[in-house]
Amino acid sequence: MDTRTGLPVVGMVGGGQLARMTHQAAIALGQSLRVLALSPEDGAALVAADVRIGRHDDLAALREFAKGCDVVTFDHEHVPGDLIRALAAEGHTVLPGADALRFAQNKRAMREHLGALGFPMPQWSATDPAAFGDKVGWPVIVKTATGGYDGRGVFVAASAADIPASVDVVVEELVPLKRELAAVVARSPLGQIAAYPIVETVQQAGICVEVLAPAPGLDEDLAVRAQRLAIDVAVALGVVGVLAVELFETTDGRLLVNELAMRPHNSAHWTIEGARTSQFEQHLRAVLDYPMGETRMTAPAVVMANVLGRQDRPVDAAQGRPAQGGGKPGGMSIDERLHHLFAEEPGAKVHLYGKQVRPGRKIGHVTVLGDDLEDCRRRARRAARILEEGYQH
Repeated sequence: MDTRTGLPVVGMVGGGQLARMTHQAAIALGQSLRVLALSPEDGAALVAADVRIGRHDDLAALREFAKGCDVVTFDHEHVPGDLIRALAAEGHTVLPGADALRFAQNKRAMREHLGALGFPMPQWSATDPAAFGDKVGWPVIVKTATGGYDGRGVFVAASAADIPASVDVVVEELVPLKRELAAVVARSPLGQIAAYPIVETVQQAGICVEVLAPAPGLDEDLAVRAQRLAIDVAVALGVVGVLAVELFETTDGRLLVNELAMRPHNSAHWTIEGARTSQFEQHLRAVLDYPMGETRMTAPAVVMANVLGRQDRPVDAAQGRPAQGGGKPGGMSIDERLHHLFAEEPGAKVHLYGKQVRPGRKIGHVTVLGDDLEDCRRRARRAARILEEGYQH
């Protein structure tokens, strides 16, 4: 408890953009968000008042960080389960717990457990990739069992020769994909659950570039099924906090679980302006066992576009200067780009993460609200493009 405010202290392990945006939500609730960052230059460390520097895989650092926190939570899934269990055994409240988080950390464990519980998934194997590919037909999707994200650790294999024998992988059938959806819910220790509208996520090279809310043209019955599926997963795994269930909608009308994230998620960044309660506030409410907030949309259509680092003329999003470590020097500064963006799209809401720019890295996002989804989509894309490339007439 923060003696200055009489309100609880939430500790978030990880200093990235999720912690940065959770910090913003905590301010409105009067709470003190403590951040464990790897570096003072991490996105959340640049803005939060209570920052501790340490590694998420160092038990001593975690113990020191957890002192005085009412609850410890995460902005990533890389904290080893045995360390989470050690903190819990010492009396710290850690949410989500290690038993739940395991299924977001390890794709093999997730597939095995959800399959045993009867949840719909693509056909998969982790034992004999060659035999599996011959059975379901090549090509197949290959995923590293742990550690992959934003397109990393996921690739298409045309034959068994493309699959490295030295890496622990999960292989999956290439499903007849119509599109990708995301069902985001939040669950409290008391068991209260809040569900957000189902959204469509648009991917390029394995990276989410757009989120469309609500998912356009989605049959109402299928939307309810998707929400129900996410709620059932949250309950079955004992998740506390935000859970994002990434889904495949197939051409024959099935919903298949792709991946899980037990933290605020890119597919729900639109909720900051587009929902009555943002996913970041909802995550705080959930881990503190507050009643869940309303999830209704604030506009008929909301589009979020990610801002990705470009190879040409990268700009440091925190300092407005050419990025270090490659790319052409010079170009339009981030401050100039913001001037042009706001002149062209005054209704666009911009979130920059204070991250050093690298090609393909998410350095921010923009959100546009309106009555027409395609108009919002056009405006959001234009705003993101100005930030990525500079102003173009």
